[in-house]
Amino acid sequence: MGKKKEKTVEGFIMFDVLYEDGTRSSRRKVPAALIAENGEDYARTAIMDQDRKIMEMSGSSRGPIASIVRSD
Repeated sequence: MGKKKEKTVEGFIMFDVLYEDGTRSSRRKVPAALIAENGEDYARTAIMDQDRKIMEMSGSSRGPIASIVRSD
């Protein structure tokens, strides 16, 4: 029998993020492989990590996330 090849997921999945203060961030990229491995709920964690890195670089915080929806 042949060895099964692992199915790899390439690219990104885009999400629109609404913050509790009313601001919106459109088309945030999350690697599709992370979503395939960890599920759709992982997008919130990935975007929070991105926000943390942005805050470290810019010095300003975005605040808590109210909702995340897949972009079309």
